[in-house]
Amino acid sequence: MTAGYWEREGLERAILGALAAAGRDVDALTVDALAPADHFHGGGKAATDRLARLAGIRPGMHVLDVGGGLGGPARTLATYGAHVTVVDVTESFVRTGAALTARLGLADRVEHRVGDALALDVPAASFDLVWTQNSGMSILDKERLYLGFARALRPGGVLAIQEPMAGPVQPVIFPVMWARDASSSFLRTPPAMRAVMEAAGFRVRVWDDVTAETAGPGTADEIPPYFASRIIMGDALDAIVRAGHRNREEGRIVLIQAVLDRP
Repeated sequence: MTAGYWEREGLERAILGALAAAGRDVDALTVDALAPADHFHGGGKAATDRLARLAGIRPGMHVLDVGGGLGGPARTLATYGAHVTVVDVTESFVRTGAALTARLGLADRVEHRVGDALALDVPAASFDLVWTQNSGMSILDKERLYLGFARALRPGGVLAIQEPMAGPVQPVIFPVMWARDASSSFLRTPPAMRAVMEAAGFRVRVWDDVTAETAGPGTADEIPPYFASRIIMGDALDAIVRAGHRNREEGRIVLIQAVLDRP
């Protein structure tokens, strides 16, 4: 999948307009008030906070958020005192994320860059934590992806992931949030993913199946217009939510949160 799948014009205007229509004061936004519109992943901000606690986020940590999208997770991590570099391949997400970060007064703690997850342009061994939420599903070369994560981490660093993976029942029903069909979706089973991460030098500390607790609504009608998924996917969301409900209920896709150490 190319970045073109995600490119959207006027995202900042659409987000602020949807929030204003919902009664939010867009001139006095907080991380929590913005969260429904800038967390574009399963479970929303609650899932981000859960993973942050598992990973042991603390003040002063340097975090690389790979595939960080609009920056919702990164701004959340900044509230824990972390300094976050967001890398995402989609230019409109990066532009919008940077504008939202500046609007919230967090530009001194969160930096947004256009970049490729498979060719991270960062110094080796320069981060305490590599963070990624729902960003590797359309990447085929997972071996290269996780070797790149290991390279970016200092010795003793931590990898925190949230990732949809292949469930025991196949095939996946499309469309899904990240792909219209199987040509751009590359899920592996949890044991296969764990093996890739361990081969890259990581040691599993936590491995949780959070499919049930992060499940969204069964119909798109229940998703408010100021939620990121509605703003970004528009009318396509209806079919995606229907397929997503079946994928979860039938065991075709599971969602894993994991924390791994780089010894």
